[in-house]
Amino acid sequence: MPGIDECLLEAMRLPGARGAALVDWTSGLALGTVGESPGGDPETMAAEAAELARLAVEHRAFAPEEEYDTGAAADTGEFTGGRLERDPPVEDLIISNRDSYHVLRFVTTSFDSSVFLHLWLARAEGNLALARIRLGEMAGRLVLG
Repeated sequence: MPGIDECLLEAMRLPGARGAALVDWTSGLALGTVGESPGGDPETMAAEAAELARLAVEHRAFAPEEEYDTGAAADTGEFTGGRLERDPPVEDLIISNRDSYHVLRFVTTSFDSSVFLHLWLARAEGNLALARIRLGEMAGRLVLG
């Protein structure tokens, strides 16, 4: 089972990979980075990607229907379903622009599942479907701690 460095190096072997990071979405800190970072600063990239991840995870509009909490807390618009402590309600986010893709793959952990893999992929050389599949496999094998 690979650790952070091995996982990020495996991500960089994907066709078109420009950079990869493991980010804690609650703090916005990069736990590891490899390759290039959009904008040149890995810490800024991690903080900005964490904002997107937080929005997707904390709002119930993106959660599977069976995980909605129908109690009074549901009126706040925040996700309060039963599995947030273990599993984020979102598997991944994909953001595209003219020349690249950003794939954020949430990692399920034994503690609080507050991390995601971020892959920056060149659009011309990359394969988005392959990257998404491989990131899912990597997230399942990643050992943190």
